[in-house]
This record gives sequence, structure tokens and C-alpha cells, in this order.
Amino acid sequence: MLYQVFETQRTMMEPFVDFAQAAAKLFSNPHSPAGAHPWAQRMSAAYSLMYRLGKDYEKPAFGISTVEVDGMPVAIQERVEINKPFCELRRFKRLSDDVQTLAKLKQQPVVLVVAPLSGHYATLLRDTVKSMLKDHKVYITDWRNARMVPLDEGDFHLDDYVHYVQEFIRHLQHRYGNCHVVSVCQPTVPVLAAVSLMASRGEKTPLTMTMMGGPIDARKSPTAVNNLAMNKSHNWFENNVIFRVPGNFPGAGRRVYPGFMQHAGFVAMNPDRHAKSHYDYFKDLIKGDGASVEAHRKFYDEYNAVLDMDAHYYLETIRTVFQEFKLVHGSWDVLNHKGEPERVRPQDIRTTALMTVEGELDDISGSGQTAAAHDLCTHIDKSMKQHLEVEGAGHYGIFSGRRWRDAVYPQVKAFIAKGQARMEQAPAKRSKSAVPASKSPRAAAKPAARPTASRSPRKSAARGAKQG
Repeated sequence: MLYQVFETQRTMMEPFVDFAQAAAKLFSNPHSPAGAHPWAQRMSAAYSLMYRLGKDYEKPAFGISTVEVDGMPVAIQERVEINKPFCELRRFKRLSDDVQTLAKLKQQPVVLVVAPLSGHYATLLRDTVKSMLKDHKVYITDWRNARMVPLDEGDFHLDDYVHYVQEFIRHLQHRYGNCHVVSVCQPTVPVLAAVSLMASRGEKTPLTMTMMGGPIDARKSPTAVNNLAMNKSHNWFENNVIFRVPGNFPGAGRRVYPGFMQHAGFVAMNPDRHAKSHYDYFKDLIKGDGASVEAHRKFYDEYNAVLDMDAHYYLETIRTVFQEFKLVHGSWDVLNHKGEPERVRPQDIRTTALMTVEGELDDISGSGQTAAAHDLCTHIDKSMKQHLEVEGAGHYGIFSGRRWRDAVYPQVKAFIAKGQARMEQAPAKRSKSAVPASKSPRAAAKPAARPTASRSPRKSAARGAKQG
């Protein structure tokens, strides 16, 4: 019912939001009578703030059109390579007409960036992707808003997340021979599970996995996020934060954890900071500080754009990661493609190098939570392990902004390069055949379910372009 109330309120507010936007433009136009008013600039700023506080924020675009490689501009073309009901495997294809640049691009490692499915869109990692595109072929998991997924696509479980990651890894291995995986925040857990299960089966595993600010062991240095999950029962979450999608969306009737509730939780963690930021925006508009105004808009266009999560996935993540700590207790079973349970055993990983990154001031994944992966992956050689704690960095600082670009990315780049070199120096070895990725574990357990992995990827309009 709460979701319907929220949508009704949002619909009723739309005329006032549109009025605020029009009024802001009217008072900021020096050629209009309103623009000549002595308080015109203040009125325009007030209406602009009102508009931004009330508007609906849709999914932003990645907006990466070019990057520089050794001083040469390289064009970027986005394309969807695998289209799943709840996720797209999105490729950032690099194009160049310079022969030397093209040759270099073709030799660079391929990286799968697993974006979090925890409220925000994958575009939150725009800075991560843009930095990595200079030195890597980059793919990213672009998660869909669950309210846009029709009910006939089935449910989405934590097991399905693990199998999505495995399918994407196998796809890149088939195409390039092998790959590297970078996971940020929430996906560190399912990524570790995915690679562990592949190792246990004797499959080829990624050359490296880099885990950044994730709750591998949420018992360590618990944050406000951890405390909420640990202090409330599973039934409390199901009864208080799960609602059905209203009828005006394709996913009408689907049970979800709504994005607007997740956003309210984000803001509630630091209400004073957000209030000050909006007041500063108002003052910057009055002063005419265009750079600060634009920085505020860019940040909140991303921060305020949130998505719904399927209830099964959300509740299973709460229980598995934050309440029963199944990964660190060695009690987590994931259904395989036949619908049979397989135990997640990180100790079976041997050939994948591991890097963990934590922010000193991270208030979402506390100190030690990500580094705990090293204690679980006992059979990875010490020479293939690395940990980085970023001084003065909060949660977002380890994958975005100046600290990411100056302190974190150079080390991640070197770590991936070292893993790539290790593969090129080692003799080729045959691995066991990959488990078919086209079947979802849940679909196997329910014969009547419609298969989802048989969808063909979208075709690019620029087939003849040179690529890297």
C-alpha cells in the first residue's frame, strides 16, 4: 500500500514541480519582467531548489564518449552484449583509426566490473569505468529496475545473481581466453561465491578478482547499515519494507524493496550533510558559482536515481550476508543449473589472484570486512594476494573521485597487469568444460519456468568499425 501512496503523492506533486522549474527559468531570464525584480536571483534559486527536491530522477546515462590513450582520443561505443531479464552485460567498445593505438587496445586485459545491486544504478561506477577504459577492455553489469521487469520473467534470487556473474565470466573467457573481475561493495559476496563454485568444479577461474568496500564478513567493524540488518528479524524486513509494484509499471504486482525507501535510508544516515549541501546549492545559485552548481547537480542526479530490488534477492541477501554470515561460516549453499545445492568453498580458489580495497572512513562497509576475503581464500598463494587501505577515503572515495584516480586505480591497474603477465608466462592448461550457463538454478527447479538465457544479444549498428 505504501508504494501506491508514494506514487499517488508523486503524481499529485508533478504540476507543482513543473511550475517550480518554469518559475526558476522565468526569474533567471534577464529579458523577462520577473527577471528585473530586485530579488529575482533569490527567487530563481529558491524555485530551482524546490524543483530539484521534488523532481523524479530517472536512470542517468554513462555518458562516456571518449577517453585518452597515450594522448590519442579513443571513441567509446556502448552496446549490450548479453541481455538478461534483470541485467544487461554492457560493453564499452573502444574505437580508433590510429593503427598503433588500435594494436595497443587489442593487447590490453579484459575486465568485468560487477556493479552493486543495492539501490543505485550501475552508472554510480561511471568514474571507475572511465579510468579503466584507458588501459582495459571493460564490461559492466547494468542491473535493471525490478519494477520494469514483468512478472512473467520470474523471480530473481541471490542464487540467480551468482549464476549471472558466472555466465558473464564464461562469456568473456570464451571470447578472450580469460578475464579479470572487479566488484564494488555488495557484489563482493556473490562474486566470491561465483568464483569459488567455478573453482570447486574445476572450471577456469578469472586471473584476478579485485574486491572493493564489500561486506565479506559484516561482523567486523559493524556500521549503521550492518546494525540495522542484524538488529531486525527477517520477518521484520519482509513485513515492513517489501511492497508490490503499482499498476502503472511493467512489473506491476512484483514484490520489491522500493528504491524510494532505500534512498530515504541513504539520506537518513547523514541528514545534516545533505541539508547543508542543498543550502550551499541555493547560495551558489545566488552567487552565480556555475562550477559548484553543476557539481551539485551531477552528484545528486546520480545519488537520487534509485531502483527497486526483487524481494527474494533482497531478503536472501539480508539473511545470508548480514544475519547468518553463511559465507564466513562455510554454510552457504547455492543451487546449480540442475537445481542441486553446491557448497560455496573459497578455499578451493587457487589460481585467481586476490586484491581487497578498503576506505579508512568507510561508513557502509567497515574496516576489515573486505579484507576478510584473504582469510577465506586460504589456498591462494601469498604472492598473489594484496590489500590496500585508502587513507582518508570514505565508501565512495575508493571507486570514484580524486582518491580513486590518484591512490586506488594505479594499484588496481598494476595488480591486473601482474595477473595478466602471469597468464602469458604460464603454459596453457586445459580446464574442465564449463557448466552450461543458459539455465537458471531456479528455472531448473521449476520445469514450467521460461528460459531466459537464450535471448540473443542486441546487434550493433556499427559492425564495420575498428575496435579494441
